[in-house]
Amino acid sequence: MSAAPLAGRVALVTGGAQGIGRAIAERLAADGAKVLIADPGVGIDGRGGDAALATSLAGAIGGAAFPRSIASPGAAEEAVALAVERFGGIDILVNNAAILRDGFVFKLEPADFEDVLRVNLSAAFYLTRAASGVMREQAKAERGGAPYGWGRIVNITSTAGLYGNFGQAAYASAKAGLIGLTRVTAMDLARTHVTCNAVAPFAATRVTESIKPQNDGQASYKARALKVPASAVADLVAYLSMPAAQSVTGQVLGVRGREILAFAQARPGKRAIVGAGGMAAALEEIKPAFADLGTDLEAFNTDPVI
Repeated sequence: MSAAPLAGRVALVTGGAQGIGRAIAERLAADGAKVLIADPGVGIDGRGGDAALATSLAGAIGGAAFPRSIASPGAAEEAVALAVERFGGIDILVNNAAILRDGFVFKLEPADFEDVLRVNLSAAFYLTRAASGVMREQAKAERGGAPYGWGRIVNITSTAGLYGNFGQAAYASAKAGLIGLTRVTAMDLARTHVTCNAVAPFAATRVTESIKPQNDGQASYKARALKVPASAVADLVAYLSMPAAQSVTGQVLGVRGREILAFAQARPGKRAIVGAGGMAAALEEIKPAFADLGTDLEAFNTDPVI
């Protein structure tokens, strides 16, 4: 493999100045891409802000910074336009930005729910809309060759969106929504040869650190997860951005150290016909396919392979 396999590419990484986003930005830059870091430097709850985080990292990796929130259509368009202006295009979009405001459904403030969805899900759509328009034009111009093979979108989701977790109605709803957005984006852009995948990371992050265990098993999960480096997530995102991953699209992948997981996506598990026994009998017949109420913390409470 070339020492700079992403030379000539331009990447935009949201939440790229901290945690997993920073690891991704640094890896893409090390592989030769020019990286625009979109990160206002807020806390895990989305409050506060430190623009210096994005500008400092951008200077260190030879990239550029957009130290503002991208959770509006206008800001997303500005960030994409900045990437095009500074570096000549946009080839890789990593929707990583996320905030966390937990609360049981009977206590969670509606404003907090809406803020989490706006940052974690709506912003990903705004950026995907803006960036994919540029990518389609780049495909027509045969940027990087024909057929166009440089367009990559990676959405950082979470197993919370697949399994759920106590008190995470907002976070889990947004992350589940990202999976739907991933599938549709992959379909809508297939003819343009732009791929879109979702990655569920297991790593030491601010989200992991914020976990408040509800039992001993969840405490054990947290301790294990804090041992996993974010660099493994960056390795997968970088690979998905390379020519070798052109055929991988519309997938939900997990990465935990050296473990790579392909998540089965929702499909009917069992089928029954309502007959003489009524609805109760039909539901009893498909009951073996019901999902339990285990959380993602219990499901992945095993030692990671690092």
